[in-house]
Amino acid sequence: MSGRAALFDMDGTLVDSTEVVETLWTEFGARHGIEPARILSYAHGRQSRDIVARFLPETSVDAATAALLEEELNRLEEIKPVPGAPEFLRRVAAQVPVAIVTSAPRRLAEARMAAAGVPIPDVLISGDDVRTGKPAPEGYLLAARRLRIAAAACLAFEDAEAGLAAAMTAGAFTVVVGDHESPRANALPRLPDFTNVSVSGSAGAVTISSTRDAPVTRREPRRP
Repeated sequence: MSGRAALFDMDGTLVDSTEVVETLWTEFGARHGIEPARILSYAHGRQSRDIVARFLPETSVDAATAALLEEELNRLEEIKPVPGAPEFLRRVAAQVPVAIVTSAPRRLAEARMAAAGVPIPDVLISGDDVRTGKPAPEGYLLAARRLRIAAAACLAFEDAEAGLAAAMTAGAFTVVVGDHESPRANALPRLPDFTNVSVSGSAGAVTISSTRDAPVTRREPRRP
């Protein structure tokens, strides 16, 4: 897989926050009398405000979203990196521009990445920076513009269905990180994590390949 830039989701892709996220949404469901499975089947990869708005009356959304953010900021001790993520991000950033595209608010994104020891690149597109969150492609398109590289020339790394849809709609060559299964995900190249992955660069592009027995799909970089 090759690209002239790399765009990374955060939660579940670079930062292992799944246990914290699922616990918080389970508690949210219990407080509001909502079956947690209903929330979790919708939540992954989306902005907290969008999730809250799906399940609570409009008059309650602002307060509930703000309270949830404070809870998330107080649960950083359980945050850890996806295996190999900090070093992988550094190696890719040494070759091409990189950006984070996350549904999390900026405060939470910076706090979780710091807690996990994942370097924060200069371009971080958070949920605060877009009008419409994932699965809309706005965040990925904005990141590509800030890097001054066409989205179609970028690699995108995602772990959840909403994020995969956003990256693919933006035109980026999209890679699944982790074990998410769906017809969309199963048609894409996949990395279990960022261990056993080689990174090389030439002519303004980075090439990433798995060193496991089953190689990932390769593609030459597209030029804008």
